[in-house]
Amino acid sequence: MSFGELAIASDGEMALREIERRSYILPRSFYERPTVEVARDILGKILVHGRTAGRIVEAEAYLGEQDRAAHAWHGLTPRTRVLYGPPGHAYVYFIYGMYECLNFVAEPEGVPGCVLIRALEPLAGLDLMRRRRPKARSVHELASGPGKLTQAMGITRRLNGADLTRGPLLVRALRNEPSFELGVGPRIGVRHCADWPLRFYIRGHPCVSR
Repeated sequence: MSFGELAIASDGEMALREIERRSYILPRSFYERPTVEVARDILGKILVHGRTAGRIVEAEAYLGEQDRAAHAWHGLTPRTRVLYGPPGHAYVYFIYGMYECLNFVAEPEGVPGCVLIRALEPLAGLDLMRRRRPKARSVHELASGPGKLTQAMGITRRLNGADLTRGPLLVRALRNEPSFELGVGPRIGVRHCADWPLRFYIRGHPCVSR
């Protein structure tokens, strides 16, 4: 039985317990690496928040002060302070006056790289996700975009700066992670450096954003 089937069958605590049994929390050293490596390697990992969980199927790398599309392009500000801090923390911001977006801080402390989490495959808490995203037409659309996944998972700016290694927002890796084909392409919805191939996704996965 796949993780997706398990989530649909049990939809709750059983799925979360099974995820916990079959995985471990990513250590801080995972994030303390070049941003592109973290963005590629984060695919297939499991994001857990409260009673919900999802497998990361799409992410984008933002390269700090050398990247005009990154918030850190303008340097250290009150908004970007988290990006300059220790790796393995959440950077959550509000966009378009409507959506919150979740990023993982990468690189050694002082280097403001981050990874935008763009899409998830729902694994646990589907009933709760559906209540939060009533307009989603299918399970595949519950978290198939950066604003959709934060809404489905109940992730808000209150979690800005949260430690991803200690909760309440955790990232876990399966001990026996299934293989997949990596897709690479340009980032979506950016004006600057739009042609940089820094979007990574699980090729063919139905939950990747459209």
